[in-house]
Parts: sequence; structure tokens; C-alpha cells
Amino acid sequence: MSEPIGKKRVTGREEPVRLTILHSNDIHGDFLPSVQDGRERGGLARLAGMLRRVRSEEPNTIFAVAGDMFKGSIIDSEYLGISTVELMNTLAPDVVTLGNHETDYGLAHLLFIEKCATFPIINANLFIKTNHVRLFTPYLIVERGPLKILFIGLITDEVLAQTRSEAVIGSFVDVKEAAEEVAVICDTYKTTEIDYTVLLTHIGFDKDCELAALLDKGCGVDLIIGGHTHTLLEEPAVVNGIPIVQAGTGTGQLGRIDLSFSPRRHKLLDFSYRLLTLDADSCENDPAVAQLIDAYKEDTDTKYHQVLATFVRPLTHPARNQETELGNLFADIMQDGSSFDLMILGSGSLRLPVLGPVVHLQDLKEFFPYDDALHMLTVSGAQLRRMVAHILREEAFSGHTEFYQFSHQLKVTWSRSRQCFDSFTFEGREMPDDKMIRIAVQDYHFQNFEEFFGIPLAEVTANRRPRVICTGCAGVYEELLAGQRGLDARVEGRIRIVE
Repeated sequence: MSEPIGKKRVTGREEPVRLTILHSNDIHGDFLPSVQDGRERGGLARLAGMLRRVRSEEPNTIFAVAGDMFKGSIIDSEYLGISTVELMNTLAPDVVTLGNHETDYGLAHLLFIEKCATFPIINANLFIKTNHVRLFTPYLIVERGPLKILFIGLITDEVLAQTRSEAVIGSFVDVKEAAEEVAVICDTYKTTEIDYTVLLTHIGFDKDCELAALLDKGCGVDLIIGGHTHTLLEEPAVVNGIPIVQAGTGTGQLGRIDLSFSPRRHKLLDFSYRLLTLDADSCENDPAVAQLIDAYKEDTDTKYHQVLATFVRPLTHPARNQETELGNLFADIMQDGSSFDLMILGSGSLRLPVLGPVVHLQDLKEFFPYDDALHMLTVSGAQLRRMVAHILREEAFSGHTEFYQFSHQLKVTWSRSRQCFDSFTFEGREMPDDKMIRIAVQDYHFQNFEEFFGIPLAEVTANRRPRVICTGCAGVYEELLAGQRGLDARVEGRIRIVE
């Protein structure tokens, strides 16, 4: 870190100033504790307990959240995020950046929610197209003792995908543009004698690394705290001399950075990092937060705790970029008896790793929280091959791309080494290029068709005009599952990957 212009070096002994930065990301409404190996872990009350403990031990503490507080629990969705903001208010984060799921209830609602928050929300790259006015404050300077810490907020390009219908909203999303904007903000505030500069991002670990590599060392960025890809880093990744950290997802862990500075020279003396596990051994639950969560839970349990369906055993969805039991079940349920030939279900729509064997209405709403419309389109066999090849591109296995679950009619074998299909069958037969079939995709994926499927929407709509076949997928799943008993599904080779 370069010394601030105009600062005089002062010799002699001095006590270093300590600073602790706690960070979390992708909480996704993970308010209640989970049980792992017979031990309770996480939950917002325990996170609050850890924050209270560290703040009491280290007066110069900052708590930063790198986006995606929303979506993932019935408590969040029932109250359209307002409950989440009220709960986060009790944690009193010092700075929060937007994640893509903060826009799930609409941008107008997000701006209302910001007014409910007693904590600052920052974002440097979301703006109104007509006059280029930013929607949020781009940065925040947090002062702790003699130190001034600059935070700059950046969001993933997925926010554009989520807000295609918001024609007046724009964003610069290219990493190169983001690096240039960061440099401008850093240059502007050098005169305020900033001691440490942090990028609080929600662009994903790979993009964080790309961004760090593009930053000029003279701009003074010292740390990137990231989110979006749910990457659990035990140690910082260092790119271009900049440490990058991310704390997975949920409330089972918390990142902790301990820094010490020379107060006279405004120079960083020491940096250390560790990942804190939040369980009964590490901290106690905060009783006030626990009581508030219980009040919300009591309301939602009364409304949503009825049994909807049962499975023969717990079914799993362990990763979004592979065929899964629950992916097969939910794709098949939607397709069977429908007016279309193939369901292409967004894998990221399925938000829990395990469901069942007893499925309550609340479980369904937490597992599948997206109530978007369903569009039916007609594609040729050749077009479908291009779409699936795009889904299975190499980025799907290393990055945070969109991935899909297919209903049982389609089975493919993909060679990663040769980047081609060894087989591509529909209803048990190799699919001809000229065969026309009707597919169904959710509205979010329809609105971003070319980005997610690698083929222009206009090319597909030229086959036949698309139409909306249901206005809310969540309600359809609730109806189709109601009263079902003993459901089962297996991974059966619909998506087979060979090296």
C-alpha cells in the first residue's frame, strides 16, 4: 500500500492499530440452524452471537456482507424480503453490497426495502439509462479509530438477466469496465487519506480473480471480499498481490480478517485470515435475534406446515451442474401429461440439496421459490443440439453458469475432451436434425435465451410463435405434488459426461 500524499514519516515506537473485518456472503435466508453429524451449526441467531462476541473483543470491527441476503427460505419469500431486512437490521452490518437475488422481488421493491434497512447498501454499477444516475451509493468510507476504510460495491452481470423487463435500468458488467470504474473511485478519494481499500463484490470467484489481474497496482485496492459462486476459501487466493476471500454460503461460517496498521505512517503492518465455524463451541445464540426468528417461524409454520407429498426416501440435488434425482423428478412432473415434449428446467431453481421423505408445503416453497411463467417454444433437433452443447461447455464445470435438468425423453453423452456428443437421443432414438419438438423453459431463461442457450431467440421463434402455457410454475408444482405418496427418482444417465 502506498503512503498517503503529504503524510510525514514519524520515527519512534508506537502501538499498532488493530482492525478486524468479518465477512459473509450468499446468506440466502439461511436463518435457522442446521444439524450436521449430530451438532447444530449456523443460523442467524448464532451469527449474531459471534458478531456480538468479536465486537466486544475487538472495538475496531467491521461486518461486511457481499450480497444475496434474499431468497432461500419461506420466511424471506412470505414477507418479500422485508423480514430479511428486519433480521439483518439486528445484526447491524457496517456495509452491504447488492447480490443478484436482491432484485428478485423487483427493483421498485428493492428501493423500498433499502428504505427499511438501517445499514448502508452500496453498488457502483447499477444506473438509470436515461440520465446515467446511479441507483445506489457506489462506495462507503468506514472509520474505525484513526483508520479510514474505503468499500466499493460491484454486482454480477446476472442482475441484467434478472431485470430484462426493467427497460430503464442499465449496468456496466464487463470486468474491464469494472476495473476502470474502480480506478476512478480510488483516484477520486485518495485525497481523503484512505488507509485500506476493499472491493465488496458479487461477481463470482473467477471474475474476482480476473478483476484483480486487471487492476493497476497504483489504484490502491488492497482486498476483494466476494460472493455469488458460493466459494468456500479456507485461505485467501492472491492475484496481482490482492487477497481474494469468500465464505461459501449460508450462516454456518464467517470469514475473519485481522489487520494491524501503523497509526502514524498509515501503513499496513500485518494481515491474517481465518474461517470461523459457527457452532455451540464457538459462540452462543443471540436471544433477541432467536426470538424474532421464532416469531416469523411460528407464522409461516401455521400457514405452510401441512404435508404435501411423500417420497420413498430423501431425494438429492447435490450440485447444480450435473443430473440429479430431484432435477429428474421435477422436470418429469412438469412434462408428464403436458402440451410440450421436453421440459428444460433451470438447475439453479432448485435451492435445497435434499428434499423429503416427507414434503411439507413450506419445504416445496423453499426448494423451488421461483414462481415465474413457463414458455413453450418449437425447436429443431439441430437447434436443440446447439443449445445443449452450449449448456455443457467447459465453463459449466468450472464456473457459475446456467445449467439444466431435462425430462426423461432426452439422453445425451458429452465428451469433454472432444467437446462433442457421443450420443444424443430423444425418446430412445438418435435425434434427427430436422425433427421438430416443443420445449418448455421458465420465464427467466426465456428472457435471456441467447445468453443461456447460445442460440438467438429470434431463430427459434421463427419456427413457431412461442406462447405462455402457465403463469406460475410454483403453483403448478404445488398442485401436481399435492396428495402424491411414495414418489421416487434416480440419476439414470440423462446427462452423461465422459472425459
